Amino acid sequence: MYGLIVTAKLNDVDPQAWLADVLARIAGHPVQKIDELMPWNWRKADAVHDAMAA
Repeated sequence: MYGLIVTAKLNDVDPQAWLADVLARIAGHPVQKIDELMPWNWRKADAVHDAMAA
């Protein structure tokens, strides 16, 4: 768990926001795109929807 928190921090990601979002989305997320949920690739669901709408 510590490794996940430190990795998020090293990637300028709020660990609490990242973990909460990933836990909420992971069950419905395609396994082929699991790398999108890693801290270095992660964007909040709101940011993803905003980017898709643009």
